[in-house]
Amino acid sequence: MSIEKAYDQWSSQYDHNKNRTRDLDERLTRASLESIEFSAVLELGCGTGKNTKWLQKRAARIIAVDFSENMLAQAREKVTSGNISFQKADITRNWDWTSETFDLITCNLILEHIENLDFIFAQAFSKIDAGGHFFISELHPFKQYNGTKARFHAGEELIELETYTHHISEYLDAARSAGFHLKRLNEWFDEDGNQTPRILSLLFQKP
Repeated sequence: MSIEKAYDQWSSQYDHNKNRTRDLDERLTRASLESIEFSAVLELGCGTGKNTKWLQKRAARIIAVDFSENMLAQAREKVTSGNISFQKADITRNWDWTSETFDLITCNLILEHIENLDFIFAQAFSKIDAGGHFFISELHPFKQYNGTKARFHAGEELIELETYTHHISEYLDAARSAGFHLKRLNEWFDEDGNQTPRILSLLFQKP
C-alpha cells in the first residue's frame, strides 16, 4: 500500500487511537516553538491539523500541506481560520506549488517516509527567509533500530507503512549541506520511564 493510500485510510481514526508518538509530538512542538517569533509558516505534513490549530494562533499566515487528501479533509474541519491555506502536495518533488517564503517551516513525523533528506533540506532552505527557522520532529532513530515504525489497525489487519531509518548524523549532514546552522537538538522521552527516546527534535536557522 502506498504512503498516500495508507494515510487516507488512517485519517478517520488517527486522532482517536492511542498514539504516544502523536501526543508527544504535539506537546514538544509547542514547547520547542513557544519562545520563537514567527508570522509566516509552512507546515509540512499537517495531517489532521493537530499542530496547525496552535500555529494559527501565533502566525499571520500559514500554508499547511499534506500528501493525503483525507488527512487534509480532517484538518479543514478542525481548523477553519481564514489565515490558513491547506494544500495537497508531494514534498519529494520540486516545491513549485508555492512562490512564497516563510520565517518558519515545520516538519512533523513525515521524514521517516522520505528517503532523500538532502532534497528536503535544500528545498526548505530556498523557502526560508534569512534568520528564519526550520523545525523538525521525527520518530527517534533509536526507536527505529528497535523496530518501531508508523502502523495502524484496519479492522483486524495491521498496516505497517514503508519507512526509512535516518541516523542523527544524516539530519545534521543534510542541514549543513543545505546551509543551515543547528540551534537546538532535543531527545524526548515517554513519561513511563522508558530509557529509549521516542522523538528527536531539531531546530535549524538560516543565516
